[in-house]
Amino acid sequence: MDSRSTNLKEIRPEIPQAKIHDNMSVEERFQNETLRPIIKLQNDLLIELFKNYVRKHKGTFYELGLERRLEYIEKSIQKDIKFRNSLKGVVIGQFTIEEYRNYITNSSRLNKRMMNMVIERLKNQIQLLEEVLA
Repeated sequence: MDSRSTNLKEIRPEIPQAKIHDNMSVEERFQNETLRPIIKLQNDLLIELFKNYVRKHKGTFYELGLERRLEYIEKSIQKDIKFRNSLKGVVIGQFTIEEYRNYITNSSRLNKRMMNMVIERLKNQIQLLEEVLA
């Protein structure tokens, strides 16, 4: 393994609940071995990206109730292709070459898993998305 791959894997957090089993699908294994640790590692950046997205869209997110905010998170990632691609880049940029090669064999299904995980992570941390009044 080259030094980039080694360094990338060393900085990823361990996620004990992300179990690996022999009878897992290839996508589920990739999700647990690669996507979960990377998304956890990139959590703070993903939150900042979303805050910036909200600011660029005139802060209407902050005027919504909780239920509508959760919908906003989901719809913004599903509908705004540029924003979704930016989020994907934050995750894909942390892949090793080997992981990238595995990813491109089934990128469509893995992208869906990746974005669903990012959506859930943002929703579960909605309190961190509050507007900071200076």
